Amino acid sequence: MTNDTRASLRPIRSERLSGMANVRHGFFTREGGASSGIYAGLNAGLGSDDDPKTVRANRARIAEWLGRPGAVLSTPHQVHSPDAITIDAPLDEADRPKADAVVTAAPGVIVGVLTADCGPILFADAENGVVAAAHAGWKGAFSGVIENTVEAMVAAGARREDIRAELGPSIGPDNYEVGPEFEARFIAADPANARFFRPSSRDGHFLFDMPAYILSRLAAAGLDAAHTGHCTYENETLFYSYRRTTHRGEPDYGRQLSAIVLRD
Repeated sequence: MTNDTRASLRPIRSERLSGMANVRHGFFTREGGASSGIYAGLNAGLGSDDDPKTVRANRARIAEWLGRPGAVLSTPHQVHSPDAITIDAPLDEADRPKADAVVTAAPGVIVGVLTADCGPILFADAENGVVAAAHAGWKGAFSGVIENTVEAMVAAGARREDIRAELGPSIGPDNYEVGPEFEARFIAADPANARFFRPSSRDGHFLFDMPAYILSRLAAAGLDAAHTGHCTYENETLFYSYRRTTHRGEPDYGRQLSAIVLRD
């Protein structure tokens, strides 16, 4: 790894995942990237309208920081689904499967997800050598992407009781206003979900605590999990935010990448 890459990329790291000698991970921020304008920073989104060459250069910097210079970052074509896939070789960048979580037991294969307010979750069972990355927006979390990721990890050789998970930077409860139909959907599924909502300043609207909801699903799945505590909406210096972009009427937005890899 070059000194420049090490110095310029300062991803957020999880204490519970950092102690694993055979795992390297990072919740990458905007820091250290080559993109400019509304994408300024480390935009890793292949689906954005940023210059594709610049996006690939940013992704190459991430792979280098993770100790795999020249490696492909295996990120799926995310569609807010509950679907998790298992891979044993890097994904083809030109033909990425539609899914919202990627699991691998193959050393050296970097798995990751892109977010800009949704919840990136990194999972690792260091003892049995299985890692995963999941994209958990409200829809994916609500429909089961967390549970499906855990099941795929177990099928790949993990033991549920050995899996550790960290929820990375995502939109916080003070900035995620939703309408009455949104709240009603969650209450209809489980009245206990009421604890994740509080009234907003607009009549009939609510503030949704998505990180707390995701953590509750992780706990219900039997995992040791935590949240880095960062809100993507409120910190423009470090994070891209779809909702912030929407409020400003900007034409597009960057995506930050969260990734994990088993060391060789």
